[in-house]
Amino acid sequence: MRSSSPANPNVVVAVLAFAGIVVAMMQTLVVPLIGDLPRLLDTTASNATWVVTATLVAGAVFTPITGRLGDIFGKRRMLLACSVPLIAGSLVCALATSVVPMIAGRALQGLGMGIIPLGIAALRELVPADKLHSSIALMSASMGIGGAVALPIAATVAQNASWDALFWSATVLAVVIAVLIWFFIPSTPIDPHAGKFDPLGAVGLGIGLVCLLLPVSKGAVWGWTGSTTIGLFAASVLVFLVWGWWELRTTDPLVDLRTTVRPQVLLTNVAAVVIGFAMYAQSLILPQLLQLPAATGYGLGNSMVVMGLWMLPGGFAMMAVAPIGGKLSATRGPKLTLIVGALIIAAGYGSSMVLMGTSWGLMIVAIVCGIGTGFAYGAMPALVMGAVPLSETGAANAFNTLCRSLGTSIAAAVVGAVLAQMTMQVGEHVLPTEAGFRTGLLIGCGVALVAAAVAAFIPARRPASAESDAAELVSVRR
Repeated sequence: MRSSSPANPNVVVAVLAFAGIVVAMMQTLVVPLIGDLPRLLDTTASNATWVVTATLVAGAVFTPITGRLGDIFGKRRMLLACSVPLIAGSLVCALATSVVPMIAGRALQGLGMGIIPLGIAALRELVPADKLHSSIALMSASMGIGGAVALPIAATVAQNASWDALFWSATVLAVVIAVLIWFFIPSTPIDPHAGKFDPLGAVGLGIGLVCLLLPVSKGAVWGWTGSTTIGLFAASVLVFLVWGWWELRTTDPLVDLRTTVRPQVLLTNVAAVVIGFAMYAQSLILPQLLQLPAATGYGLGNSMVVMGLWMLPGGFAMMAVAPIGGKLSATRGPKLTLIVGALIIAAGYGSSMVLMGTSWGLMIVAIVCGIGTGFAYGAMPALVMGAVPLSETGAANAFNTLCRSLGTSIAAAVVGAVLAQMTMQVGEHVLPTEAGFRTGLLIGCGVALVAAAVAAFIPARRPASAESDAAELVSVRR
């Protein structure tokens, strides 16, 4: 493997941001195909939903594991390792002709999701302190731009080419990521105090997350009061209790819970769950409003491709505000940036009450929410990395990413439940009512305000933390 060598920080940030965009695209890639998957894969609609669920669960389970391995074996090595299942999964999906290999391929793609938190953690060691906040903000914003770009591109390809062309394209992009990381990302120093890997902790966390995320994702299908749903929720509580006991007992835990309960880390992770919810709720509601028939009285009748184009500026807004958010974090602290971001998201939801009647109005809502998300997503990794030692950067940042994923999963369940309860009959179809969509948007606004309140209680970062980070990094390199 290539040895460590000096690298241009701008090139490092560009490569990692591009990798983040591609990885985020993988999550949204199948959205335009969901309605056609039962026919394409000769399966039921219920089975087809596993194509989405598999990526979510696999990413949530393995992101903390890859983050910890990055602390032990080096961020660059694990970035390359994550690109392998990303390539393999994309290839399997491109070749799939039935639902089982498609689900397996999507799960493999989920294993590659650790690239984003690993990339953010690597910035702490590869980028000068004066550029760190803006670099983190840009890398974090890549998640938004990736998801926004994937939707219209995937819809266009799905309408005008063979559906498997999406996954052949994903395979090529995944290979490009691996090549760019190999040539342009230098090796990061390995802290001799990083300790050993905790396999029992990894297994326990994985089982607990599967038991939690499966009923969250499938509860609407299985029934929220069904025995399977309740049983899995109960099992997740039991597993997490045993897992927590083990993590506090072992010498080298997968997740250092003592560090995690530090106020700055704990409250930032709580905020991450809430921000994840607030970010994702509008991503579920606005596309439906843009596509529902105009005959409903509130739908705007756009195609999937046109809907994606209306949503696209929101993703670009995240990227555009990254330098501003980074500068604000550098001068006033990431805590303020997080509060500002949450309030902007709340303002975006609030504006939807008067703007949801036109496509232009919903585009403005998406842009405002995108700006707020860009501020918030850039601030949270900075807050976490400012409160943990260098030897735990990867694991702590991966756990924060996991918290955001939990928030998006909860948002999907809550918004889905609200829209399912508030429906009306339109011809042969049962559709959510306008009141249902407004309720979902108001819930998003309230959750964003809760995120701002949580962020307000985060202890201010010590001014000397950047200098202590630099000193710690020098000691590791020696």
